Amino acid sequence: MSARPRLPGAIWALGSVSLLMDTSSELIHSLLPVFLVVTLGTSVAVVGMIEGIAEATAALAKVFSGVLSDRVRRRKGLTVLGYGLAALVKPLFPLAGSATTVLVARFIDRVGKGIRGAPRDALVADLTPQAVRGAAYGLRQALDTVGAVAGPLLALILMGWFAGDIRAVMSVAVIPAVLSVLILMLMVREPPRAAPASPPSSPLRLSVLSDLPGRYWAALGFASLLTLARFSEAFLVLRAEDLGFAMRQVPLVMVVMNLAYAASAYPAGVLADHRSRRLLMAAGLVVLIASDLVLASASGTGMLMGGVVLWGLHMGLTQGLLSTLIADAAPPELRGTAFGVFHLATGIATFLASALAGVLWSGYGASATFGFGALVTALALLGLFRFAHADQR
Repeated sequence: MSARPRLPGAIWALGSVSLLMDTSSELIHSLLPVFLVVTLGTSVAVVGMIEGIAEATAALAKVFSGVLSDRVRRRKGLTVLGYGLAALVKPLFPLAGSATTVLVARFIDRVGKGIRGAPRDALVADLTPQAVRGAAYGLRQALDTVGAVAGPLLALILMGWFAGDIRAVMSVAVIPAVLSVLILMLMVREPPRAAPASPPSSPLRLSVLSDLPGRYWAALGFASLLTLARFSEAFLVLRAEDLGFAMRQVPLVMVVMNLAYAASAYPAGVLADHRSRRLLMAAGLVVLIASDLVLASASGTGMLMGGVVLWGLHMGLTQGLLSTLIADAAPPELRGTAFGVFHLATGIATFLASALAGVLWSGYGASATFGFGALVTALALLGLFRFAHADQR
């Protein structure tokens, strides 16, 4: 048997960039819902709207950056711009005096995420042989999630170090954000790409969408339905506060969730290269249903943490796999566009899911929010086997 290709060093560098930026973002995000509700006096419904608007903004930006990266046939410049913008805005969070300022900061931060998202995901495919593509996306996602563990863990430690001064803790997030931009600029080289057969047309030409194959649209439809079940993780943090966690203990929820996520993402990516992708995705949906049911009925720390672990395991099983399915379905010359449309669709779904989750929580409590998630996930599980593209093996 011939040796399997090795993952390029640039994939490890991109993973390190994701690790550092996610450390910065999740340090803030693990405290932000409680900061909004407790410190600034914002309602849970408003928290849901802020999170939904932020993610929808990122999704819209990803469409334009993805299409533009196809047109100019370069991914790295847009990726650097996106990470740089996110680093630049980090100081706004500890300085915020109102929910409006937080919304503006989240908006700009998510614009940065939107600019970098689709070009970076397409760059992973450009850099990686198809035989190890699932592993490449799994590795980048795993390192990203290590950052999502490090951020809340750092927040937990710093909340003790700074005696609960939440603004001082959030100010530390600037450091890993700047480091991530430096690594991206110095250690990632974009591979050469063949010149197009004809001059590129307008980057906003809608007719280019007709060039994306049917199996891409099938995968996109399934991903959108699944995302309706996955509202913002801010609701995990609020569930902990709802069950009596002290403010300085709340980041522990994101630490536990992301440990489960990080531990499962890379193995799931490797499995996606060797086993049925449809069955792997189905397993992830079953785990999400279990998580929602446990979180809906949780009455203490044990059940809460059990539901949080299951949520993280679900993310590890499915998130990298969704990117793999999109990369495999899209023609190489349209990968940026394909990921941009993918992020737009799932971003709109995240906005709707988070906004509705906040309304349900405010009107009927946490159980209604997580019960809604379980119901939509069950519908996605039924729909999974109607999308034949979800399993190419």
